[in-house]
Amino acid sequence: MDRLWSPWRSLHVSSWGEREEEDRAGVFTRIAASPDDERNLVIHRGVHCFVLLNRFPYNNGHCMIAPYRRVASFEDLTPDERCEISDLTVRCLGSLRRALSPDGFNVGMNLGEAGGAGIPQHVHVHIVPRWSGDTGFMASTADVRVMPQALEETHALLRQAFADAD
Repeated sequence: MDRLWSPWRSLHVSSWGEREEEDRAGVFTRIAASPDDERNLVIHRGVHCFVLLNRFPYNNGHCMIAPYRRVASFEDLTPDERCEISDLTVRCLGSLRRALSPDGFNVGMNLGEAGGAGIPQHVHVHIVPRWSGDTGFMASTADVRVMPQALEETHALLRQAFADAD
């Protein structure tokens, strides 16, 4: 194959080059303050933290949990924020199991720029569903992921799974 078209990625690539560092750092703060959960792919809002889909996911259903408050270090989270992140991680795992039936998960944080954090100024947890055999030809040879479901469809499924668990 000579070409693989993924025009939706151009928005991601071009937007990061145009934005100021401070603007990028505040993406979670802006999303937390916005009432448009559908547009921002927010799945659930807790008291101290919220859950959202990653707009540029590693895999279908890639969720993130972030505190409303902009905090760069996990150690600087309040006990209530740490507790809610843990509780929301459990709820995410259950909702993802019900909605998407993955075979496993990658759960973790990239802390600091050297630790691989794309937004090192605002700590967040990644929850990435995994399926046996999900690293196929495209990922192995071209470092390309193929998403089998539109973000909006995944968002609707996960919002419903969260609501059903309440």
